[in-house]
Amino acid sequence: MAEDLGADLGPDRTLLLVDDDEPFVKRLAKAMEKRGFLPDTAQSVAEGRAKAIAHPPAYAVVDLRLEDGNGLDVIEALREKRPDCRIVVLTGYGAIATAVAAVKIGAIDYLSKPADANDVTQALLSRGEALPQPPENPMSADRVRWEHIQRVYEMCERNVSETARRLSMHRRTLQRILAKRSPK
Repeated sequence: MAEDLGADLGPDRTLLLVDDDEPFVKRLAKAMEKRGFLPDTAQSVAEGRAKAIAHPPAYAVVDLRLEDGNGLDVIEALREKRPDCRIVVLTGYGAIATAVAAVKIGAIDYLSKPADANDVTQALLSRGEALPQPPENPMSADRVRWEHIQRVYEMCERNVSETARRLSMHRRTLQRILAKRSPK
């Protein structure tokens, strides 16, 4: 597949991946390398900004929610140093407001996790001529609900009462949901 993408990538194949989920960013880096990119990884805003300033890449995939801040800071640094950088925002916390903010400061696309390397590659190389194809295996409504509850639960530092309050849900109902396995 890397041979097919070679012409699309251009001469500069550098790619910066900024995500604080270490196993995910390592898997994505390997997958993107197989597709012809030259990936470099960062796991914080500070590290991402430093790498963006020192060696501005041609492509970047930036998570919005990082341990030490907001990925939008990395996007701003990339835009200052390399205005032609093709940036895709990748996040598990998808919201219209953050998507708009990311696009306004220079991201070309916005993907919600879980996104695979094919989705990322397609977003990085798309030139916006056509609408993207709908996903072949979209998450079920039950799975989307479960993922949202898990995200809020983690944001509340696994505090059931606080999570239930924020979700406007009875605490016992939330406990039953959390005790079950994730839906398919």
